[in-house]
Amino acid sequence: MARAMSETDSLPRLQMFIDGDWTDSGSGEYFESFDPYTAKAWTLVPRGNADDVERAVQAAQRAFISGDWPKMHASQRGLLLRRLGDLIARDAEKLAAIEVQDNGKLISEMAGQLKYTPQWYYYYGGLADKIEGAVIPSDKDAFNYTRHEPLGVCAAITPWNSPVLLFGLKVAPALAAGNTLVVKPSEYTSASTLALMKLFEEAGFPDGVINVVTGYGPEAGEPLVKHPLVRKVAFTGSSKTGAHVYCEAARDIKRVSLELGGKSPNIVFDDCKMENAVKGVVSGIFAATGQTCIAGSRLLVQESIHDEFVDKLVDFAKTARMGNPMDYDTQVGPVTNLMQYEKVLGYIDIAKSEGVETVLGGAKATRPECGDGWFVEPTVFTGVKNSMRIAQEEVFGPVLSVIPFRDEDEALEIGNDVIFGLAAGVWTEDIRRAIRMSERLQAGTVWVNTYRAFSYTTPFGGYKRSGLGRENGQEAIHEYMQTKSVWISTSDEVPDPFVMR
Repeated sequence: MARAMSETDSLPRLQMFIDGDWTDSGSGEYFESFDPYTAKAWTLVPRGNADDVERAVQAAQRAFISGDWPKMHASQRGLLLRRLGDLIARDAEKLAAIEVQDNGKLISEMAGQLKYTPQWYYYYGGLADKIEGAVIPSDKDAFNYTRHEPLGVCAAITPWNSPVLLFGLKVAPALAAGNTLVVKPSEYTSASTLALMKLFEEAGFPDGVINVVTGYGPEAGEPLVKHPLVRKVAFTGSSKTGAHVYCEAARDIKRVSLELGGKSPNIVFDDCKMENAVKGVVSGIFAATGQTCIAGSRLLVQESIHDEFVDKLVDFAKTARMGNPMDYDTQVGPVTNLMQYEKVLGYIDIAKSEGVETVLGGAKATRPECGDGWFVEPTVFTGVKNSMRIAQEEVFGPVLSVIPFRDEDEALEIGNDVIFGLAAGVWTEDIRRAIRMSERLQAGTVWVNTYRAFSYTTPFGGYKRSGLGRENGQEAIHEYMQTKSVWISTSDEVPDPFVMR
């Protein structure tokens, strides 16, 4: 709950980053950020509003049209990005610890993720001066070529599940292309993004090139999306909010990229290597406490091995160690925030009311090692029909729905029978089947005999209501550029001015 600042507040107070300066919100208000493991507030975050957004967007606009940034050539921008990557690598463990305290994800995962994050800045730093236009053979008396140019001020709205990594997916290509940015991190996990700004300062980015406004969606996010100087909005979050962002951006014909929800099928055939498939299914739903858009939350198992596979899966999942996410031995941490915790438990109740069978978990975790945190037991439901809400709606938690299928055609029918299309997994030793399934599954990413593989080199995004556009790879930088055609006449005379050439 927001309240006016007072000297009696004992929690550390963070500041926003606008135009190269650390600043409070214009209102002087703040809100608490909670540690999901203790369910207690650990820091205070500025409660930004439309006035703060205005300051940030104007700073980004000035930086785009004047000053040092537009004078830099692409190689210089690339050098800054690579320098930033080095600084993130240096401080990876520190940033990882901040993320764990802010969002409750495992230190074992976040430490590895933050050590990998610099690769986005190295990759796009190297790509910055390799985006080339083309000389086009013309059927006119003219020299015709194309240029790829930045859009201007871009807005990046990031989620709470992997703040620094998903920040990089947007910011690295946007900066490599020559844009400036205003970032609005999730109100649940703003601390690590603000910590990252200190590294941008150290790397030497000009003032105003990147700005961070913290706050709630309606108060800070919406004014940012609506601002007339913002040329592009990159959003990661729920499909419901993404649809709203899309509508608001359309009013000014802004560019939009949306990485939204998922209800991904993880499909296990009877010719799979069962032990590998069990591990892959666990990775797909219980890693990151199921708080990932690519979660393999619908497990489709061929009828001939259904019972055996479920038994092995449950036996393995029972061994998962829950507890303090800062402990490297912990395998399942808490849900990031109270609202999501209650949402997950609500979906568990919905599933039970729909008539599923609970073969694992199905309740909040009351283990002593979970303390007062927002923990949910890893949960597996069988007897699920694909028409049920638990099979159709994104839970974003450690909840798995198991659905049997007869053959390949039925697996495809069930797998594609959902409004989402972010990812899918296939477990089979038949290469022909692997290729057929990969071609026919309606998903932006298909993994075969693996799950959650992810790289800065490979385009990532959704089909259907899972989003628009692509992040990662060379495709991503073009999401932040526009193409200009240039015509230079080679004719000595101008022909009839009333006739289109």
